[in-house]
Amino acid sequence: MITWQEVTLRLFLAAVMGGAVGIDRQRYEWAAGLRTHMLVCMGSALIMIVSAYGFAGVQMEGHISLDPSRVAAQVISGIGFLGAGTILFLKHEVVKGLTTAAGLWTVAGIGLAVGGGLYFAAAVTTVLVLIILVVIKPYKKKLIVERRQTEIQLRFNREKISLSQLEAMLNTNNIAYNHLKFSNAKEDNICAVEIRINRSMSNKAVLSFVESLNNTNGIKEVEFRPAGI
Repeated sequence: MITWQEVTLRLFLAAVMGGAVGIDRQRYEWAAGLRTHMLVCMGSALIMIVSAYGFAGVQMEGHISLDPSRVAAQVISGIGFLGAGTILFLKHEVVKGLTTAAGLWTVAGIGLAVGGGLYFAAAVTTVLVLIILVVIKPYKKKLIVERRQTEIQLRFNREKISLSQLEAMLNTNNIAYNHLKFSNAKEDNICAVEIRINRSMSNKAVLSFVESLNNTNGIKEVEFRPAGI
């Protein structure tokens, strides 16, 4: 049977390791910050302790057969609900919070390792997580080339320009696009359009089209977001 000193040590270490990861998330003001990571890691350690030692009396009964590891196994699947709460789906198909969600899942694993007495594995994992979150992040853009599509956002008067005329202008200027979104603005007779240009189009060609839009009667506003590398 595990001693109370060992239980205290494991819960304390789990809180410390979870807090080490949580500090990084707290710096970026995520909802899942320092305290959340500490609680997840410590709670996982507690569940692991219960799973490993909480059924000792029951297992001694010869007519009872059970698998205590199933209790700890539910932590990994259950943490998904908490991780889902940290993920935000923003406009333009931008997703935020995946790193925090993955961090929570990993912290739960660290807690299970500490609760099971695997201190070295938990410590190494904590160090690696901090390296991934703190050290690698500044070099991510240098290591991985990211390219977003060129976007054109414009607002025009529907009384002066129709949607068919706008489409004709795109075809006339040989603008290849893969996304065209229309929405009504708050102002009367004003339509907002978002156009995503194919990556095959050069920024120079698109900019020429933007200039022609800017000189078109009825166009209220044009915003050009060139593709970034």
